[in-house]
Amino acid sequence: MPAKVDAEKCIGCGDCVSECPTEAIKLVDDKAIIDEETCVDCGACVDVCPNEAITLE
Repeated sequence: MPAKVDAEKCIGCGDCVSECPTEAIKLVDDKAIIDEETCVDCGACVDVCPNEAITLE
């Protein structure tokens, strides 16, 4: 399963965007959005998120 973003926890810092090796994450209205087709479930975004807003399900 691709990573999921909890929009209520996401502060739009962009750390996940710069960390994603497949460029599957973008910020829309200051919230991280993950392209499920591009995400490879590597967990890099989970590790860098300061608010624990991203999880692998």
